[in-house]
Amino acid sequence: MPVYRDDPYAGYNFEVVVTGISDDGKAVKGSFAEASGLEAAMDPIEYRNGSEDITVRKLPGLKKFTNITLKRGVTGDLAFWNWIVQGMNGTILRTEGSILLLNEAKQEVMRWNFKRAWITKCTQPSMNAKNNEVAMETVEICHEGLSVDGQTG
Repeated sequence: MPVYRDDPYAGYNFEVVVTGISDDGKAVKGSFAEASGLEAAMDPIEYRNGSEDITVRKLPGLKKFTNITLKRGVTGDLAFWNWIVQGMNGTILRTEGSILLLNEAKQEVMRWNFKRAWITKCTQPSMNAKNNEVAMETVEICHEGLSVDGQTG
C-alpha cells in the first residue's frame, strides 16, 4: 500500500480513523493537530551461561507498542470523551484504528493500523483568558499491535 517516491512526504497531512466508538458504530474520522507514538520495540533479554566467560548473550524479548497520543482542537465532538466514560463505567471497548499519511492532493500514501485499542486518557483543554490559543484536547490510546499496510510478514 505505501506509495514510494524519491522526495519524503510532509508530516502535516494525515488523518486518524477509529472504528466502533461513534453512536452509530461507524468509524470516527478526524483531522488532528498532532499524532505521535507510532512505535514498536523488542527489548533484549540479557543472560549469561555459567560455563562461559563474562560474555552477555541476548535474546529477543516481548514486543511492546507505545501509546498513541492524539491532539486536536475542541470542536464539540464527544466521541472520544464518551469512549473513556464508557471505560470508567466498567465497559472497556477495544477497537481498531488507523493513522493515514496523505500526499499534497490529500490522497492516502501510507497507513499505520493499530489493534485491540482502548482509550486510556482524555485531557481536556486548559483555559486561560490571557492568551489567544486554540482549546486543545489530548487523547491517549493504548493498543496491542501496530502494522503498516503492505508490509510483508
